[in-house]
Amino acid sequence: MPKTPRAVDPEPITADPPHAADRPLLTQSWLDLAFLHWPADPADVAPLLPAGTVPDTLDGVTYVGLVAFRMHRVGWFRLPGVPYLGSFPETNVRLYSVDAQGRRGVVFRSLDASRLIPVAVARSVFRLPYVWSRMAVRHEDGTVTYTSSRRWPGPRGAHSRISVRVGERIGEPSALEHFLTARWGMHNAFFGRPLYLPNTHPRWPLHRAELLDCDEDLVAAAGLPAPAGPPVSVLYSPGVPVRFGRPPRRPGGIPTP
Repeated sequence: MPKTPRAVDPEPITADPPHAADRPLLTQSWLDLAFLHWPADPADVAPLLPAGTVPDTLDGVTYVGLVAFRMHRVGWFRLPGVPYLGSFPETNVRLYSVDAQGRRGVVFRSLDASRLIPVAVARSVFRLPYVWSRMAVRHEDGTVTYTSSRRWPGPRGAHSRISVRVGERIGEPSALEHFLTARWGMHNAFFGRPLYLPNTHPRWPLHRAELLDCDEDLVAAAGLPAPAGPPVSVLYSPGVPVRFGRPPRRPGGIPTP
């Protein structure tokens, strides 16, 4: 079925969040992030996006992201984050989307995480494609290595090993670097209805990064063509604290009375 066409132009790409999250639904921190990105044909991506969204593009190209990091202290509302169950390595495969209201976002094709209970909650409550994996993040001599091996629900054995050497801080990110990282919401389907969940966080502290190793099949396991070459963008960030706001009451949020 064809995607619903955009009703308005996409919102501008901004390094700072365009909205506030004064009453957060979720709080967490994303730490030690490695961003790997490959270009993709929008026609390959479009069938994988939720209804009501289309691929977001820069100069006619969209991107597939493989993002590895440490989730730290996930918490509900204004409560303190949970130290053990709320902290774990994660690696996600994500796409870039825009909806009929012009809201840019990300669409997660898979999210590998090492804690079974958060995986089960995210799958059942938010309908997110979380999977349970054996994972680790290790620092050594200026390099960061992320490993994962999938356990449930599969495909079992789907894996990734990413190793990057952290470089200099980026003073002014390029248009592409802003496009890939300055994302202020998530698109998903919630019981068959479109869902847009906004987020806020401080401006990304981004670093150049050298890719030392990338052995993965998570992109193909997510239903996308396997990358044909090295990523066109490799970035690192020490991380940011994040707040997810409540879904808006206008179209695209969770239906509310």
